[in-house]
Amino acid sequence: MKIRILFFSVLQDLVGAPEIEQELAGGRQWLVSDVLADLYEKYEGLQIWDGKILLALDMEYVERNVELKDGQELAIMPPVQGG
Repeated sequence: MKIRILFFSVLQDLVGAPEIEQELAGGRQWLVSDVLADLYEKYEGLQIWDGKILLALDMEYVERNVELKDGQELAIMPPVQGG
C-alpha cells in the first residue's frame, strides 16, 4: 500500500521536502498514528511537534485512529496561526 504525505510550513524544513510517498507493508491495518510513529523515527525533529500538529486525510481533518487506505493523501500541518 502506498500513500502520499504532504508537509506544510516549518515541517517541510524538518523533513527536507514538501511531500513524500511512503510504502506501507501489506497484511496489516495502518492507522494515521502508525505512520506518524514511523515518520518520527525517520525525521528526528518532527516529533517535537507531536502534540500540536493538525492532520488531514484526503483534505478532511482526522484523528490519529483513522485507518489508511491505498492511494490516500495525508497532510501534516503545524498549528494554524492567526494575525
